[in-house]
Amino acid sequence: MSVSADVLAAREQLTRHGWVARNSESFRHLPPPPAALWLGEQVAESAPRSERAGWTLQPTGSTPHTHTTAQWLDAADAAQRQALFEGLPLPGTGDADDAAPFGWAHRALCRQGLRARIDQSTTAPAANAQAAWLTLSHQPRAAVEAPLAVLDIGAGVQAVLLETHERRSHGAAALVQNLQLHLRLGAGASLIHLRVLEPHADDQIAHHVHVRLAGGASYRQALIGEGSRYHLQRLLLELDEESASASAGVVALAAGTVIDFQALVRHKAARTRSQVRALALARDAAQVVLNAHTRIAAGCDDADVHQRLAGIPLRGQPKLVLRPHLEILHDQVQATHGATWGALPEDALFYAQQRGIESRVARGLIVQGMANKLLGEALGDEMLADALQAPARLARAVARLLDEDGPCGATTVTPTSPDPEFHHG
Repeated sequence: MSVSADVLAAREQLTRHGWVARNSESFRHLPPPPAALWLGEQVAESAPRSERAGWTLQPTGSTPHTHTTAQWLDAADAAQRQALFEGLPLPGTGDADDAAPFGWAHRALCRQGLRARIDQSTTAPAANAQAAWLTLSHQPRAAVEAPLAVLDIGAGVQAVLLETHERRSHGAAALVQNLQLHLRLGAGASLIHLRVLEPHADDQIAHHVHVRLAGGASYRQALIGEGSRYHLQRLLLELDEESASASAGVVALAAGTVIDFQALVRHKAARTRSQVRALALARDAAQVVLNAHTRIAAGCDDADVHQRLAGIPLRGQPKLVLRPHLEILHDQVQATHGATWGALPEDALFYAQQRGIESRVARGLIVQGMANKLLGEALGDEMLADALQAPARLARAVARLLDEDGPCGATTVTPTSPDPEFHHG
């Protein structure tokens, strides 16, 4: 199929089936902007291919036991477009049907992307293998764009990935971005993944992260995400084979803005494990939705599932929606889920003040401490979190949340409102 035919086919799908329905289960609390917003202007054809892609992939340190290859592909070229989308599911053909319109809009607009692969070196024994460290960053190249990146982790490879989207420090105009990231882990592979999202307040962004795990593979994600005019983070974890495991730890921060986090976990084999933990921190008229939906298919003996969602209103009248959900189609499993909501712990504030710490400083320290704990558990290693500068990145996000004008330790935070709007389930 030619490029133009593929683009027209994607647009035809949107015309035929329509945009995300307002009564869609995943999107009913924060309906996305209409399709027209996500089908904007193209990136200038005169830009160099790597710049047009917007992606930068860099190895960090020495990784002699792995081999990384990367291609920046032009979706306006028929052969390169085919290579870019090869092996990726068509929208609506898997477990993300309610988000299929985003997929078709992405396919219609996508003009470039990155495909990379990490394989184990044949010259080093697997027992001596070291983790490959990579940094993946993206900077927009157009006001409306649909970036794509595909990363394959070969069998047995251990990798650590830092992914950054740092918009606040670049002073650019408002952005509309419909991004897709596909991660595919081979048998026995492991990936620890820190994602940092710092959008401008006026940005409207939707990120779709699709992770597939083969037998014995392990994936751990930690996410620091700040709100914007519209901000969707949708994570699909597919545990396709026996003994695969996946976890996600999310800190969502919104100061009068919006953020919608959706985790969809699909257990498809025996002895698979998953965990989703998320913390919403919001103030003023912010809206934060935390969705966690896990399905355990028939035949998944000894599957192990945990969900834990929490929300803390910091001031004003934020709207917090916490929605843990389990769909269990097998009886030999372990599964727990829950959601908690409430103000900052008064006892911790009291003890901090007894030690001479001002109330406003104590609140900042407590918020950051809770968020740091969640991220450290998500990454699974405190030293690794430090190496990725997760605490420092989180501190900057918390400072912006509590007070745009000051550091975390010197913010002014008014007492929590006693009646913010809250929804559970």
